[in-house]
Amino acid sequence: MAPPLVYRRYGGSLQVSIPSFEVLVEAIRIPETQWLATACPLEGLNCDRRFLELLDADHNGRIRVAELRAAVEHTAKLLKSHQGADAASDVLVLDALSEQGAKLRDVAGILLGTLKAEDRTRLSLEQVRASEKALLEAGQNGDGIVAPAFLPESLRPLAVKILACFPEVKNRAGQAGVDLPMLQRFREERSALLTHLAGKESVLVWGAQSVERARRIQEIRPLLDTYFLQCRLVAAQPEAVTSLKLEPGRVQGALGDTQALARVVSELPVAPPEPGGALRWSRLYRGQAFEKLDAFRRDVAVPITADMATLGDATWREMCARADAILAWQARLDASPLHAWVEGLADIPESSLDGLEAACRADLALKDKLDAVVELERLILYQRWLLTFANNFISMPDLYQTKRRALMEKGTLILGGRRYRLSVLVTNRAAHSALTSQGTTCTLYVQVASKDGGESYEVAVPATRGRSGGLAVGKRGVFYDVEGREFDAVVTQVVRQPVSLWEAMTMPFERIGQFISKKIEGMAAAGEKSLDASLEKSYAHGTGVATTAATAPATPAPAAPAASPVAGPGGFIAATGIAFAAVGSSLAFIVTQVKSLTLFDVLSAIIIVAALVMLPSGLLGWLKLRKRNLALLLEGSGWALNDRLMLTSDLAALITRRPRLPKNATVDRTDMLRSALVKVREDDEEEERSPGLRVGIVLALLFVVLWQFREPLMREACKRQWLPGSTCEAVLSPGASPAEPVTQPKP
Repeated sequence: MAPPLVYRRYGGSLQVSIPSFEVLVEAIRIPETQWLATACPLEGLNCDRRFLELLDADHNGRIRVAELRAAVEHTAKLLKSHQGADAASDVLVLDALSEQGAKLRDVAGILLGTLKAEDRTRLSLEQVRASEKALLEAGQNGDGIVAPAFLPESLRPLAVKILACFPEVKNRAGQAGVDLPMLQRFREERSALLTHLAGKESVLVWGAQSVERARRIQEIRPLLDTYFLQCRLVAAQPEAVTSLKLEPGRVQGALGDTQALARVVSELPVAPPEPGGALRWSRLYRGQAFEKLDAFRRDVAVPITADMATLGDATWREMCARADAILAWQARLDASPLHAWVEGLADIPESSLDGLEAACRADLALKDKLDAVVELERLILYQRWLLTFANNFISMPDLYQTKRRALMEKGTLILGGRRYRLSVLVTNRAAHSALTSQGTTCTLYVQVASKDGGESYEVAVPATRGRSGGLAVGKRGVFYDVEGREFDAVVTQVVRQPVSLWEAMTMPFERIGQFISKKIEGMAAAGEKSLDASLEKSYAHGTGVATTAATAPATPAPAAPAASPVAGPGGFIAATGIAFAAVGSSLAFIVTQVKSLTLFDVLSAIIIVAALVMLPSGLLGWLKLRKRNLALLLEGSGWALNDRLMLTSDLAALITRRPRLPKNATVDRTDMLRSALVKVREDDEEEERSPGLRVGIVLALLFVVLWQFREPLMREACKRQWLPGSTCEAVLSPGASPAEPVTQPKP
């Protein structure tokens, strides 16, 4: 009876529970829509690479639903006991094999005998790989490809020569060798080439230099073909001789211009055309092709025809036909893969070729045995990893555990006093960040590099607690992979989002502070620049005035200028008075507005304003925090997921933590810096402190006291005429007591 399937909820995601291999056999039958993942890449998974390669049946670098189903069904068919699969063991108990796995049991016995193992009832993955490695190193690959090193010494030279003639083929061990198709092709090419070489004497009629002379004929052929055509033209129409000569005007125009003269000469025939169709070597024009034709006459034409004076049209056509046959024969020889082995080709004994074929067939006979070894490795790997892989593919309970690692996790990042335990491999940061930036999770991209300059890769790390303000590009930390190895880590990119509700609520104030700081810095920089410019202008103006006054002649007094702004000390005093008047008016307005407020009212107003800003930001931040989804982190790395992996507060606490102090640790509240300062005072080396802090505290206290007693003080100031009339009118209400008359300040 099939076990019932139980679905559990993990952080808002409903996932099927797969505690055993028996349940897994049932779980693979549920619809694909209920699987958490439907595809994943091979990269970034912390399991045996060979297991992933065997699971990837179509070798496309991705594992799909159908491939996992086929692997589970294959394993269930070969195992009658699932104890090893439940325990994720890499040791196969031979009695656990079913009847369909009897062949694997026999091969396992052979391997254990080869390894001389004491326990013949079980076979480990290490033993399978050791035996397979031993077979491969012995040249027994089962693929029919035999490397020369594993052949008898008498056959090795022949195998090396055959390998040099054909494209390389490699066996399972990665060694180049010969196989049956290669030997069959060698026999065919050898037979065809020997037949071709048998007609050598009838084709190469010009001896050892036949090929070279044929190539020379092919090279000079366009020139002589044109000449003999011109001879036929003159024989049919004698007046055409005039047309084949250069006009005097063209020759006269080309004189003095070397290039133009060369073009004119190139249009001449190689020799005067004769109606009889003969080329008289003595009548060759000394044109551009003269040296080439003269060398052809000496090296080719005369040795072939034995005629030192002429070359007839018929003789030339016969020479061309023989040259074509020679070149065609040579082209067939050059096209043969055995063309470099012409001399000793006929001397190869058939027995040597038969010996190579026998070695290939003997290796091929081991195919079933070695395939069974591969199947044994597959079965043990499936027993070890299938249940674990399914719990990271069909469902992902390990992602919500602190004691176990999910297969997609790369390690733990220590950064800024916090431990980030979730990280996934990133192969394309641009594509990954384009996806994660659509979500609401603060994500760090961290470059992980070995301390000795070895392994290096990049990971994406979600920041789920604390604050994102201290996370910046270039910040360094330490990364520990799942095997505990330590690496250097540096932040390369930050997808910034609020990490906590408090950060979301205070983020507007941070932005306002940053805005104000930038504006103040900009104004200060502009003021400094303006001040420098005005000082420079004043200096230049003063210097110019002094120089002009010293050198210019006396001139009549100018007419009285029009009214202009008052300059000098008087103008400064007037401007100062205007400024004080403006300040007084502003003070009057402020006093009018806040004269009835208490300190509690001011604090309440500040709190209300802060609440008006923080509550909307907090609501928006809360909505963002509720929408945080870890699925984007995996989908950016190539996973295809059916459901969201919502980042709940509990899961956030698991992923990002600030570890507590050890249990047996105590905290000494004494500030060691104060002890150091005491020591400095005792040594009379203390630097004088700035009174700024103390003055600030005193002023703050004074402000609070004056604020509480502001009305009596201001009334007294009005009586003594210390404040302007407008201010006093604002301070004193319309219903003021007659005993306290308001005295207006004197004009």
